[in-house]
Amino acid sequence: MSAGGAFGGNRGVRPVPPEKGVFPLDHLHECDLEKKDYLACLKSTGFQSEKCRQFSKKYLECRMERNLMAKQDMSELGFRSEDVMNTSPDKKNNLESSASGPNEER
Repeated sequence: MSAGGAFGGNRGVRPVPPEKGVFPLDHLHECDLEKKDYLACLKSTGFQSEKCRQFSKKYLECRMERNLMAKQDMSELGFRSEDVMNTSPDKKNNLESSASGPNEER
């Protein structure tokens, strides 16, 4: 028999909690639109997350507004005011329209 746990893990090592602590899941789907916009952006940019920062910021803001995570200044989460300014409105609209599909209206 091996010295590890049931699935090969080490029995003597305690799990480490996440750095930000526990946060509730979005069971009521309150931030689904923001999440879908972000995921659509990731897909359309070849999963280059830096090009989708404005969508990530919107998603985090949604979670904070609905008490799904602790409220924090966006600068503490790695955002600067110029992160949102670097994306033109035309580019954002193209990404949002591609997220809903060609035949759907928002």
